[in-house]
Amino acid sequence: MKGSRPSTWRRAANGLLALAARPVRRAQGRHGTVLEAYRGYGSHDEIFLIGRVFRQSRPEHVERDSEIRRNLRDIGRRIRRRRVAGAAVVARFGGAETRVVTDRDGYFRIAMRLCEPPPDEIAWHPVDLAVDTDPPLRGQGQVFIPTSRCRFLLISDIDDTVMHTGVANRLKMLWHLFVADAESRVAFPGVAAFYRALHAGQTGVEGNPMLYVSRAPWGIYDMLSTFFTLHRIPQGPVLFLREWGLSWKRPWPRKAEDHKRALIAHMLALYEDLPVVLIGDSGQHDPEVYARIVEENPGRVLAVYIRNVSREAGRIADVERLAIAVTQAGSSLVLAADSVAMAEHAAGLGLIAEDAVAEVRGERDDPLAVAATDPDQPASVVIK
Repeated sequence: MKGSRPSTWRRAANGLLALAARPVRRAQGRHGTVLEAYRGYGSHDEIFLIGRVFRQSRPEHVERDSEIRRNLRDIGRRIRRRRVAGAAVVARFGGAETRVVTDRDGYFRIAMRLCEPPPDEIAWHPVDLAVDTDPPLRGQGQVFIPTSRCRFLLISDIDDTVMHTGVANRLKMLWHLFVADAESRVAFPGVAAFYRALHAGQTGVEGNPMLYVSRAPWGIYDMLSTFFTLHRIPQGPVLFLREWGLSWKRPWPRKAEDHKRALIAHMLALYEDLPVVLIGDSGQHDPEVYARIVEENPGRVLAVYIRNVSREAGRIADVERLAIAVTQAGSSLVLAADSVAMAEHAAGLGLIAEDAVAEVRGERDDPLAVAATDPDQPASVVIK
């Protein structure tokens, strides 16, 4: 056991370096300029897209170099990145064109009205992007626009809802956010199959929009995207609530309840013809935020699913009171530590196919998934 400790620490150190080193994107233009676009979303009338422009040094290729040396060199490239503020970015899509300018951190935000509706038979659409340089630096973004087959919108939290981050335990949360890589982050057993079923819908071909929110900063966007791919969770725009604004005096994220509520209100207005399913966890303020959304939007919320990550009886009682209020408002709230309980309820509402419940149960009961489950997860509890 003692003899294995150095190799364990070596692997851990190398994993930390690998996480810190990536993503180091290939420079696309002169002076090592990179145009990076995150997945966006939209309707047949308008689209929204966020991205960043920055400069970084070009990679050095050294034969027979160790992985640690390569990672250290890439970390150096990331540290030396220089944000490009004031750069003009031009976006073209749907017969429309708009021009925006990057902010002081190099980020650009595109909100564009379309001149012509995009094709209805596909959901993901390319957006042509260019940085106004000589010669222009060109790139492409992707936006999700629901097709006519979609029946509802899913808005899901990520932290302690899709994967273990330990939001209720701040030190554990920071470890999972910044140290654990995409391969080692643990998805809750059954959650991937459940989300695939919701995306497919009862008919299996609905392609319902999947919108995810997180407390994490933009810096781990690519890691989250890799995590979703590894666990076969339907991809969607990952909509971070805000920049963290961390400091040594305040090393924790600021409160985000109002930001999340405003974001959901924006989505409900954008997709005014679609009802919504809300998924979150009991560790933070999701039940309170979602209950208020139900109250303010009668008839729009089909169901609220809350993953129980709390051991305190008082917190469960709080959520139970909210469940009663949600039911009185014409919706339903399910609190459960088990994805199967949520899937059974969703199948009962006709949100997913009946046979999808068996797939969720099979994924939950997979020996590898069970072995990877957080030992601190509370016992299963179901409140409907």
